[in-house]
Amino acid sequence: MKLFDSIFRPKEFTGRHMLAVLMLFFGTIISVNALLAYFATASWSGLIVHNTYVASQNFNEEAAAEREMRAKGWQSELMVDGTSVTYRLSDASGTVVAADGIIVHFERPVSEMQDRILNLEPVSSGLYSAEVQLKPGQWLAKIKVMDDDEAIYHESRHIVVDERGVMR
Repeated sequence: MKLFDSIFRPKEFTGRHMLAVLMLFFGTIISVNALLAYFATASWSGLIVHNTYVASQNFNEEAAAEREMRAKGWQSELMVDGTSVTYRLSDASGTVVAADGIIVHFERPVSEMQDRILNLEPVSSGLYSAEVQLKPGQWLAKIKVMDDDEAIYHESRHIVVDERGVMR
């Protein structure tokens, strides 16, 4: 019976046990907080514009310019095929709009690390293209059509690129 008494006898809860429990408890909390703080500072800063006051001052003008562009009735076509980006612009009657060049700024919605600016070159009448491979995911394409160093048309589009690099 003495053998079983030593097995089933209650153990003492000492100060060392309490220290171990407290260290595990607070160590877990501190480790999780440190991990979350690291991910919060290493990921997207949340910054969309560098100076929100200046951006707010330009908002009404930009909104009015966007309404003016839409009122023209121009139609555009953006294509991403895995190796290149192609853009075509025509007016309300379907006539191709001539331009000196087209600038496309591809931005990720949550990070600036993969952003890129492309200068599309004329390929044929009204068709502009540039070589690029976009990574899969969501993109914001800000397109500016330039003629005589003046923006004659601009638009923004949300696009999704699949694993093959093709826009859906």
